[in-house]
Amino acid sequence: MTSYTSMGMLALAAMQLVTGAVADLKTCPSSSPLSCQASSQASCCFNSPGGALLQTQFWDTDPATGPSDSWTIHGLWPDNCDGTYESSCDSSRAYTNITDILKAQGRDDLLSYMQQYWVDINGDDESFWAHEWGKHGTCINTIDPDCYSDYSPQQEVGDFFQKVVDLFKGLDTYKALSDAGIKPSSSKTYSRSDIEAALSKLHGAEAYIGCKSGKLNQVWYFFNVRGNAIDGKYQATRPLSDSSCPKSGIKYVAKSGN
Repeated sequence: MTSYTSMGMLALAAMQLVTGAVADLKTCPSSSPLSCQASSQASCCFNSPGGALLQTQFWDTDPATGPSDSWTIHGLWPDNCDGTYESSCDSSRAYTNITDILKAQGRDDLLSYMQQYWVDINGDDESFWAHEWGKHGTCINTIDPDCYSDYSPQQEVGDFFQKVVDLFKGLDTYKALSDAGIKPSSSKTYSRSDIEAALSKLHGAEAYIGCKSGKLNQVWYFFNVRGNAIDGKYQATRPLSDSSCPKSGIKYVAKSGN
């Protein structure tokens, strides 16, 4: 699995942090079009070109990351509604000091949760968070600085991480699979259709499942959004990518050391 690094962006760590009251995103009308389902121009109320947003999760087993009875957060990715995506869209906002930013915004509870459920396989959580923000977060156009009233620098960073965590909390992959009788095992295997059925029940639409060497290790939940990415209404939608798992014989192994 890829090791996440700051890619030479450490100079950004010293950028100014702003404390105190934070700005709000501009209000979007309830009639805002649903992303990927309309031809509207990109705006603060219409996600484009990354109109599909994916809440992505890991099941890391060797070494294990996160609790033994939970998947962990990978990120929130904007997809161009066709399986392609933009990346690293604004180097001037590719901050590497995510912990400092969240603390300055008084988001200590959020940070504590991330330290447990948004963890890097190599133990470098800070670089992992910076990677996810710089590569994906900066490409979500509805949280650009000009979409805020009385913008406070880096406000969109805290909003991004909070939204990812909120979505993750509503998508308990481990429980959904367990409720369907799909549990980590050293010997039992599962079919792709059974796994997809369990996750469809949770999500409201089919989810993408990813495997490595026949072992289940990723899930991506696709959404279209009405309004901005933080306050908008998320609607579950089908994957834009084909599963990398076989139709049968999928291993779902327990996390090592647990």
